[in-house]
Amino acid sequence: MSNSSVIDASFLNLSYNDGTTEIIKDANFSINKGDFVFITGPSGSGKSTLLKALYGKLKPFNGDLIVGGLDMNDISHKDLQKLRQNLGIIFQDYKLINEWSVEKNVALPLIIAGYSKDIQNTQAKRLLSHVKLLEHLHKKPLELSGGEQQRVGVARALSKNPFLILADEPTGNLDEYSSNVIWDLMENACEQLNTTVVVVTHKIPSVFTIPYRHLIIENRGIYEIH
Repeated sequence: MSNSSVIDASFLNLSYNDGTTEIIKDANFSINKGDFVFITGPSGSGKSTLLKALYGKLKPFNGDLIVGGLDMNDISHKDLQKLRQNLGIIFQDYKLINEWSVEKNVALPLIIAGYSKDIQNTQAKRLLSHVKLLEHLHKKPLELSGGEQQRVGVARALSKNPFLILADEPTGNLDEYSSNVIWDLMENACEQLNTTVVVVTHKIPSVFTIPYRHLIIENRGIYEIH
């Protein structure tokens, strides 16, 4: 793995059912520090499966996959937990804790990592301000609209300044305003913090202001569109 590469895949095969359901075959690609990468492809092509492999929910069936310098083929439970603590993951279905306040949801990665209450509160407020939700910090997620809940999810993903953000259709069902807030925030993280961002999406946004790479999954292969 080169010094600047964050993800390296060599002849990567991803399968379900002990190899009988082949999803991705012999994929070779590299994603570097500070890259903003869109991954597109038809429904069922393996986009979400690839994301699962990147955060260790699915082990490679064959080939090599290195994420953050760690071999995902034989990563220990301890190293996987450590890797996930340094990732920001944005799920399509938000995965917020409905009993907690918006502020506490954003602070969750900092709570897990043992940061002080002061740092948790300061960072949560700063990010809620970025996603235009500061006035809702004491509300519960279910008191917010879907677009607002997803913005909370994005703020939470950024709370520990991760080296890598993985996002699964982050604006799939959102209104234009919420979508624009989310794209702005991820662009800023990439540009200002040199965070690597990988987004699975059906459609690349038309208003996008920074350079990006485009990988497409097709017929079980992964190809770069130039």
